[in-house]
Amino acid sequence: MQFNPNDLDYIAVYKLLTGSIIPRPIGWISSISEDGINNLAPFSYFNAVGEDPPHVMFSAGRGNNTNKDTLNNVLATKQFVVNMVTEALAEQMNSTAKSVSPEVDEFEMAGIESIPSVIVKPLRVKESPITFECELVHHYFLEDHKNGGACVIIGRIVMMHFDDSVLLDNYKINLENYKPIARLAGSNYAKLGELFSIKRIAE
Repeated sequence: MQFNPNDLDYIAVYKLLTGSIIPRPIGWISSISEDGINNLAPFSYFNAVGEDPPHVMFSAGRGNNTNKDTLNNVLATKQFVVNMVTEALAEQMNSTAKSVSPEVDEFEMAGIESIPSVIVKPLRVKESPITFECELVHHYFLEDHKNGGACVIIGRIVMMHFDDSVLLDNYKINLENYKPIARLAGSNYAKLGELFSIKRIAE
């Protein structure tokens, strides 16, 4: 079958996209409001953009033409933190996906211990073995949408934090200790599973 996305309801497009573009890394984004209220929420429309200089992106959906607290905070303060999600943090991450009022501190709600960042104001998840402090450099609202669309956020990494347990020699990552999880469709997530290697063809 083939589908023209313009002929489908946005929910159908969402199911097709999230069921086929898998697995997706999870950016557990912490931010802070102008009033100093902490926010923590997971985003699976998330990935690295480049390393020179290092940038990441995440996309915040705008259901019913309404901004999420994370988006409002990042646009107002120009800062956020990416906390990478591991198997041990899956339940806590999931609990912060709940929609709550802007006055709720998700760190406290989910019983997550926070620690200060070095450069930016948003807090970091203490239990996350890898966190990135970021400053906003660009945002873009998707156009021609049916239910509010989304806003793409691109941030420059200004500080990287790695727990010693996930580091190997020569800046490589110890996947056995890291144990990241990825987002699939619906309520499904994935662990790394079986790995295989293919050497790149020399140019």
